Amino acid sequence: MDSLYSVKLGKLIREFRLEVLRGAAGYEDRPIRTENVNRPGLQLTGFFDYFDPDRLQVIGRVEDTFLSGLTAEQRRVSFEQLLSQDIPALIISRGIDPYPECMEMADKYDRTVLRSQDTTSVLMSNIIAALKSYLAPRITRHGVLVEVYGEGVLLLGESGVGKSETAIELVKRGHRLIADDAVEIKRNVTDRLVGTAPELIRHYIELRGIGVIDVCRLFGMSAVKDEAEIDMVINLEPWKDGTMYDRLGLENLYTTILDIQVPSLTVPVRPGRNLAVIIEVAAMNNRHKKMGYNAAVEFTKQINEHFDQAMSAQLGDN
Repeated sequence: MDSLYSVKLGKLIREFRLEVLRGAAGYEDRPIRTENVNRPGLQLTGFFDYFDPDRLQVIGRVEDTFLSGLTAEQRRVSFEQLLSQDIPALIISRGIDPYPECMEMADKYDRTVLRSQDTTSVLMSNIIAALKSYLAPRITRHGVLVEVYGEGVLLLGESGVGKSETAIELVKRGHRLIADDAVEIKRNVTDRLVGTAPELIRHYIELRGIGVIDVCRLFGMSAVKDEAEIDMVINLEPWKDGTMYDRLGLENLYTTILDIQVPSLTVPVRPGRNLAVIIEVAAMNNRHKKMGYNAAVEFTKQINEHFDQAMSAQLGDN
């Protein structure tokens, strides 16, 4: 599946510690835009219908065994058919030595040949998982992302409402900052939303009247985290007199991000309200709901039972 995003081949080489047997011109900057990987067994026999040259090609023991039964000239033809395609790289797994015909055709068509010590299945599953993450759909939202009691909480609201100040108070209370001002959100393979900060502003936070501070240096490594799943969204808005705010919590509201519905709350802001404590309670309550306990529902049930008992007692007296 093609993606709007890409990852450079050099990044994958470093991440998976791939040995470069031959590097094509500019191979490290070669963009990978598809999350699928191909084992070119059929292509080595000459079958190229539906072949996608944009995929990484992985040769394992099965392909190597097939090639070992061919003559040198037959292998040369097989590798020429494969490497004449504009593939990003050919990866040989299990530490297998490449055939001379492979390297000959790689030189002829200027292709990249890599080698891994991992088994073929492990190598492919790891690369596919990494590509799905790198190429996942994503957006950037103006807000603050913090981790509170293990819950990723995305704070949204208009500029100046107090998102960053609330995040600092949460950090002082032992929680962790993921992103301030800009939150990069991507949808992972399990349909969960993962948020992180742009590299340029990671671990920094802006406080009006003070300026930009480095949270990691000021509060220590335990005060920051590179990424976190988004478990709930809290919209901060200035308190509006006359507005009816939810006081029981029976209504389940959601915010849709990248076609994923995330539980959301609206918290009114006014002087005297301790937003950090409110967000802590909201995070713990969200965990309770995910574990099957809803305090609002239980409270309503008790109220209804109380009125039912009172009504029954009144009818009994009559």
